[in-house]
Amino acid sequence: MKKIDSFRGEYFFLSNFYIAPVKYNGLTYQNNEAAFQAQKCVDKKDCEAFTTMSPGDSKRAGRRVSLRKDWEQVKYDIMLDIVRAKFSQNPEIKEKLIATGNTPLEEGNTWGDRIWGTVNGKGANNLGKILMKVREELAEN
Repeated sequence: MKKIDSFRGEYFFLSNFYIAPVKYNGLTYQNNEAAFQAQKCVDKKDCEAFTTMSPGDSKRAGRRVSLRKDWEQVKYDIMLDIVRAKFSQNPEIKEKLIATGNTPLEEGNTWGDRIWGTVNGKGANNLGKILMKVREELAEN
């Protein structure tokens, strides 16, 4: 079966770097990467700085924040919530996600991320799994 193994080009809308406003925990971010990185912050006020950041800037800033103690336990559920928010709040990309049908989604990447994606087909592909779960939920509703 054919799979979508890169979130670039026509499938860039699947990427957390895609610009689509997402409201999460009372704040509106310009992209999912910013929304996700903001959730690492211990202080809610620090999250606000991420609302205007580009995906790249937010990823870099997320490496420098004081990390909440429970981050490793909660990060997967937070990503699920944010991906769910992105696609439920943006109807045009919601339809594009649903239109991928049952095609496997894999965030193949060259930057070494084997947690959220895969490198040369190896990795946990957690973002791909979350996208497929959200696609299934949206298609059922």
